[in-house]
Amino acid sequence: MKTSFIPKILMLAVVASLAACIPSPEDLETDPVQVQTSKGVVTCQLYRPDRVIWDRAIDYPATKMSVAEADGYCRQEGQRRLK
Repeated sequence: MKTSFIPKILMLAVVASLAACIPSPEDLETDPVQVQTSKGVVTCQLYRPDRVIWDRAIDYPATKMSVAEADGYCRQEGQRRLK
């Protein structure tokens, strides 16, 4: 039983069209913001308000805090701005 290539080509076109519509994180970035903490200034890359989970530190006092702690400050800042 032979199948036509036309449905496969159409399906490929649909998948390609949908993939082109998915934004990358870079498309959702805000300008970096600085957050003052008790251990120093953390520079955060925030994203859209509904993408707080992506918020991360891009600069922090490495001798005083870990990456996870710095990222936590950035997520807190994202949550604060969400309210």
